[in-house]
Amino acid sequence: MDRLSDFTYELPEDLIAQTPLEDRAASRLLVLHKNGDVEHGAFCQVVDLLKEGDTLVMNNTRVSARRLLGKKETGGAVEALLIRHLSAEQFEALLKPGKRLKEGTRIEFDGGLSATVGVDLGEGLKQIEFDAVPNLEERLDAVGHVPLPPYIHERLSDRERYQTVYGISKGSAAAPTAGLHFTDEILKSLMEAGVQIAYVTLHVGIDTFRPVQVENLDEHKMHGEWCEITEAAASIINATKGRIIAVGTTSVRTLESFAIGPKSVSSGVKDTRLFIRPGFVFQIVDGMFTNFHLPGTTMLVMLSTFVGREKVLNAYEQAVQKRYRFLSFGDSMLIV
Repeated sequence: MDRLSDFTYELPEDLIAQTPLEDRAASRLLVLHKNGDVEHGAFCQVVDLLKEGDTLVMNNTRVSARRLLGKKETGGAVEALLIRHLSAEQFEALLKPGKRLKEGTRIEFDGGLSATVGVDLGEGLKQIEFDAVPNLEERLDAVGHVPLPPYIHERLSDRERYQTVYGISKGSAAAPTAGLHFTDEILKSLMEAGVQIAYVTLHVGIDTFRPVQVENLDEHKMHGEWCEITEAAASIINATKGRIIAVGTTSVRTLESFAIGPKSVSSGVKDTRLFIRPGFVFQIVDGMFTNFHLPGTTMLVMLSTFVGREKVLNAYEQAVQKRYRFLSFGDSMLIV
């Protein structure tokens, strides 16, 4: 049995980055080789680490979820995370306190917006319908907060710092944070050096906001996340002469979900529930960029599956000792 407690480590709270660096590419970079060797450097060195013929695969999703604050008619505080549209005024939402917000409950949100709680959609999600008002989307954008992970307590002054520079496909509840370090200048330099770039899409869902709650990983349920590989992206990936390097665990899951053979993916659209854990055989990915993840998460399990649990935990131990910045706004790691 694979146990969640096997994939944990001590994370000092003061190492959790609360704000992004002003310069996206100014973060540090820990390079973990498959033999276990660890190097420490700067993210701007990626241009030298990738080679002509490599393909960099990036998730071009864009965060469109919004976090709203409001009150019930009784005065109780309410928080709503709008995950995705169901219709013009209807959304799939994660509500707090979810169990107390029954169907028919009225909510008055900041900005003069009102809504009614609808049917229970399961998995903690509920339908919510806003009263019809002119320019609802614009008003939601004006009053909505960036849906930052719960371990970030600082207000984000620039919303675009929780978006990648290449994110264009709206639909995510959270950013694919491994891509936050890349700048237009770095991407241009990589392409000039002969590195191909392919964009896939996976809309990050509610799994990001929920910890694994079972010790036996056999019992963990992955919720479906919408993903796509276009014919153009599949052609680039399948023609790769060098290595296929994924940016982020979401790109890894997308690639491996569409695998049809070694270094070969199909194009298409699907909901993936792929849980990459010990025993999984990677068919597509030769390396990956990733941020430093919380203990006991599916992302940490994936990294351990890719290169080995002891190697990953040793690298994390070094990162703690050298005071790397952790989690969404933290430093970067490259496994090759």
